[in-house]
Amino acid sequence: MQKVMILGCCGAGKSTLAQQMAAILHLPLLHLDAHFWMSCWVESESEDWKQTVAALLEQETWVMDGNYSGTLDLRLPHADTIVFLDLPHWLCLWRIGKRWWQYRGTTRPDMAANCPEHLNWPFLKYVWDFPRKKRPKIVRKLQQLSDTQQLIVLRSPAEVSAYVRSLDQAQSSQVADEADNVSLFR
Repeated sequence: MQKVMILGCCGAGKSTLAQQMAAILHLPLLHLDAHFWMSCWVESESEDWKQTVAALLEQETWVMDGNYSGTLDLRLPHADTIVFLDLPHWLCLWRIGKRWWQYRGTTRPDMAANCPEHLNWPFLKYVWDFPRKKRPKIVRKLQQLSDTQQLIVLRSPAEVSAYVRSLDQAQSSQVADEADNVSLFR
């Protein structure tokens, strides 16, 4: 895994999983929210955003979280691994409420500067409608992945935790194996 994309509904845990995977795999972490939003929740212009994404994709390795469907076709071919967090929307709504409470009035670490956490009805509606409106589009894109790309679909917090544990164990075993191989040639 060298280029990992994490997709899913708002509140599914994309940023948290991205942080965990970046730490385990020792890869740079790219939160798309931090690159898309400008101060005071001002959106990037469409062409500027596409150029920003293209520049981010030039990096040799990364873990990238965020949906941003307008650039999904640009990003998907670059990823060797795609993790889709397909969690229930009621859980995502609960987590968004929890996140709002935790960061209310302040900016989350995975956001652009001066974008204090807020909650409004259009955002809640977007999350509620995600399974019906956004998920099918993502699923169609994921069905077009090449044979060389790995797709991981996680449908519950327990599956996410088990995946992180297995990834950490696999990475630890690989590091141990590499250390054993080095000691054999001393």
